[in-house]
Amino acid sequence: MWETVDKIVKSGINKIYPGAVLLVGRPGEILYEKSYGTIDGVRKTQLDTIYDIASLTKVVATTTAVMKLFEEGLLHLNDRLGYFLPVEGKKADITIFQLLTHTSGMAPYTELWKHLKGKALLEEILKIQPVYEPGKIVYSCLNFITLMAVVEAVSGTSFDEFVYSILYPIGMNNTSFNPEKYENIAPTSIREGKRLIGEPDDELAYYLGGVSGNAGLFSSARDLFIFMSALLKGEIVSKKVVNLFSQHVVDSNGKRRHLGWEAPYNGSSAGDILLHLDHAFGHTGFTGTSIWCDGEKFVILLTNRVFIKRFSEGIGRIRILLHNVIFGGL
Repeated sequence: MWETVDKIVKSGINKIYPGAVLLVGRPGEILYEKSYGTIDGVRKTQLDTIYDIASLTKVVATTTAVMKLFEEGLLHLNDRLGYFLPVEGKKADITIFQLLTHTSGMAPYTELWKHLKGKALLEEILKIQPVYEPGKIVYSCLNFITLMAVVEAVSGTSFDEFVYSILYPIGMNNTSFNPEKYENIAPTSIREGKRLIGEPDDELAYYLGGVSGNAGLFSSARDLFIFMSALLKGEIVSKKVVNLFSQHVVDSNGKRRHLGWEAPYNGSSAGDILLHLDHAFGHTGFTGTSIWCDGEKFVILLTNRVFIKRFSEGIGRIRILLHNVIFGGL
């Protein structure tokens, strides 16, 4: 099986991504791990290579932070935004549940980053009103930037510090926002004439200063193994809270969501084997990263596909083939 897995990952090298790190595991046990190719066409990928995990930030950082506040009794799923933030109009009635499931009615993205930076950008993002009727799944980075603001308001501390207070005690020492430019960080795309290394590929996270609820976190496969192990063991929050967030499904226009996490659906990156497992959950990142779990075992794939071409096709098919072979074989 692992020879087939290697062929699938290698089929994308220098076409879709320069290299990759794959880790397959279950809580406390690595079943398979391997690095492939290079990070930039020259330097070999290592098992501890650090990647811009992009929208995996939504689950590793933001959803986890919300889970922690939920467990501590500081918020509940039907709390309205207006309770935490000075927002107006329909936005005040959006709930934590709607933000987590992408059913808030918010637009997918905004180009305010072209004109604003830092705190001013965040303030304007929080003023944006929903444009769709609530209840329909419309995947939106704005939902998770808003959740970041909620986490800061409830915790009374900065988002990154609150996230670190959860991740560092379990041993995720190579995970951070705005990492120093070590040699083992995989570069991503080019912005403002420079190759991004240790700075978010996502525009909103970049112009927010590197710390955001939608993207911006950097991590390694080994650190994400620690995260998934601790999550499934109930070491971050209780197993009952994990089960709630990873099995509560919303169905809309052919897609399915858990709380924060994505649920498998026909054509999703989860593949076909996980399709009818309600306890399966995962997420992807724009840079070419993903985590999928069948409830017991998990597959972590990290690439920097945006190094070759920012908007490219092909990573989706590789993810599906990979997950079918691994979850089917295990």
